Amino acid sequence: MLTRKQHELLCFIHERLGETGVSPSFEEMKDALDLKSKSGVHRLISALEERNFIRRLPNRARALEILRMPETMKQASAKAEAVKPIERPLLVAANDVMELPLHGRIAAGVPIEALEGQSSLSVPAALLGPGEHYALEVAGDSMVEAGILDGDYALIRRTDMAREGEIVVALIEDHEATLKYFRREGSMVRLDPANRLYDPQRYAPDQVRIQGRLAGLLRRY
Repeated sequence: MLTRKQHELLCFIHERLGETGVSPSFEEMKDALDLKSKSGVHRLISALEERNFIRRLPNRARALEILRMPETMKQASAKAEAVKPIERPLLVAANDVMELPLHGRIAAGVPIEALEGQSSLSVPAALLGPGEHYALEVAGDSMVEAGILDGDYALIRRTDMAREGEIVVALIEDHEATLKYFRREGSMVRLDPANRLYDPQRYAPDQVRIQGRLAGLLRRY
């Protein structure tokens, strides 16, 4: 079932498209739902995407597709909502950006201090999937063979879990962080670079905490 705010946002987008044929901006969505920030709108859209009411269109910049609308069942005994498909997908141009927290620099070589301070980075909302995100500036060249260069901005989805082979932010002994491939090697955690000039780093599991996994990159020219 959708929360009240999720339902309100989906209905607002649908109604605006029906009235004007033009999708609302993130600012208009924020005002319509009486939210304090556009981050709240992003979280609602991410939740709708996870529930398959909306999907992001990878081949259309900053666009969303409404897949279906909720229809409350009339039977008093029903405890869930039925989903009524719409005949034709409706496109929503989410022509806005998100302000992600920018937490210092992270090493793509040897570990360095991370989360040193906080500013923000403007990121097109269409680049982000569901979940909470933050950004880190990459320092070093140990991930160049994965296309991650010094000075890039790594967009990180916050999570404390990692699967084998994912690129993660690993916090080492609670004060240093690095961006590496996550592997398991027997009872140890192995953090692999993507540069043949660097050696893997091995740690006991209690020395490493996962802070997130790579969701995307921004590069400024």
